[in-house]
Amino acid sequence: MKKTVVLSVLFILPLVVYLFFASGVNRFGRLPVLSGPVATLQDFGTQEQLQGKITILGFLGTDIDNKKGVAFNLNQKIYKRFYEFTDFQMLMVVPKGSETQVEGLKKELAAFTDLKGWRFVYGDSGEIQHLFQSLGTNLNLDASGASPYVFIIDKDRNLRGRSQDEDEGLKFGFDATSVADLNNKMVDDVKIILAEYRLALKKNR
Repeated sequence: MKKTVVLSVLFILPLVVYLFFASGVNRFGRLPVLSGPVATLQDFGTQEQLQGKITILGFLGTDIDNKKGVAFNLNQKIYKRFYEFTDFQMLMVVPKGSETQVEGLKKELAAFTDLKGWRFVYGDSGEIQHLFQSLGTNLNLDASGASPYVFIIDKDRNLRGRSQDEDEGLKFGFDATSVADLNNKMVDDVKIILAEYRLALKKNR
């Protein structure tokens, strides 16, 4: 009797565990689309684009020096983990006139990392506000045109996020001033969307 129980546990338990995790993959294998499509970058007069890219989109505002912490957090916690993936980019939107400050920030970042996936685009306040509003979030830019939140944009310019976050409910963006938010939530969500595209690529092949 004991042998039967032990054998049953050895054979059945792994099967149950496998089915549990398999169902989890099916359930959580896609990151929810919260809005979209996000506006293009056409008005910014740049060759950079959102279409066809997996983008971490941020808004630094005019006071770049006070947003260096945001850039460094993103660089250490997100960019360095994922920058080698094809079509992955960090795209920061900055008001015109901030070019010199941005060059200084890029020099500081370059001391720690390869900047090949960092992008900066410049626009006036109206263009920046239009792009931000096209995200369709419940968030706002501050007076300098900045937000502490960054956003995951997929290759079709859709905003991805969490529809049932345990703390916020509908989670549009990730607080880049919070290492905990980046570590505990954003890293996982970027992994999900990258895995989603890798799976789609394998199926197409």
